[in-house]
Amino acid sequence: GEREIRHLADVLYRRVQWPWMQVRPPLIAMGWYPKEGYLPYDWEGYNEGMLVYILALGSPTEGVGDNAWSAWTKTYERSWGTFEHEQYLGFAPQFGHQYSHVWIDFRGIQDAYMRAHGFDYFENSRRATYAQRGYAITNPMQWKLYGANIWGLTASDGPQGANLDYDGNLREFHHYSARGAGISDAFDDGTIAPTAAAASLPFAPEIVIPAVEEMHDLYGKEIYSKYGFLDAFNPSFSYDIPLKTGHLVPDFGWVASDYLAIDQGPIIAMIENYRNGFVGKVMRRNPYIRRGLVRAGFTGGWLEPIEAGSDSTAAGQP
Repeated sequence: GEREIRHLADVLYRRVQWPWMQVRPPLIAMGWYPKEGYLPYDWEGYNEGMLVYILALGSPTEGVGDNAWSAWTKTYERSWGTFEHEQYLGFAPQFGHQYSHVWIDFRGIQDAYMRAHGFDYFENSRRATYAQRGYAITNPMQWKLYGANIWGLTASDGPQGANLDYDGNLREFHHYSARGAGISDAFDDGTIAPTAAAASLPFAPEIVIPAVEEMHDLYGKEIYSKYGFLDAFNPSFSYDIPLKTGHLVPDFGWVASDYLAIDQGPIIAMIENYRNGFVGKVMRRNPYIRRGLVRAGFTGGWLEPIEAGSDSTAAGQP
């Protein structure tokens, strides 16, 4: 069964026609619809699109040119800056600092952009994690419960799209939405997603573990169930209005009613990466990932040549 999965994954990956998505080359378009055609924007800035470019550069069949990565990193500058005393390449929702790292171990390897700034993408995500916590401690919008161990903004479920009075101020609330803190594209309506902290475990366990423990110990009855943390909760939302999703818990606030796989999955994988680096170690041996990283200009660390005979199958398995 596992061999069949690896074979099918390899067949599908080799069939992808990456240049077809370069409608505004060398950047890669974010999507295409059969009737409407290409979306009018590309993967740019700094976000989870990093993995898209590495896969496109690593293709052994129909990959993109080397200039795709340099075009991608040229769009970083609006995202570079200092936020909550941390200088880093920003993306407001925390998932942008997690998703590529679920699969690829960026510790000790650098592209030209990171070499110029003196650290790697893993350190960048560590700083982003500290900035998220710092924002919750500062709590500029005065949301309930925010603090050193109650924090985490990312894409998640939310109560409802509405403009409502909160302590005398009109505040905008969303249902499913990207939430985040940073120097650009930030949005915060008091909705905390446990995955924002929990899936950051490898980056900063010293602040993530206390956060996960406190959220569970203090509020587990409301926000933790059969499959772990429910997707999100908002202690500041207790309005008696129709909800898009979730439910109100008396004397606590809004809580999501479901689990989102795209949030739960990174928690599980990042726990394993923290414990023993399993996912990253497997993917280090994947020739497509290695080729993509090398073509993007990454050098150093584990990317140095593998000893003869220690390479693996195309699916990255021993």
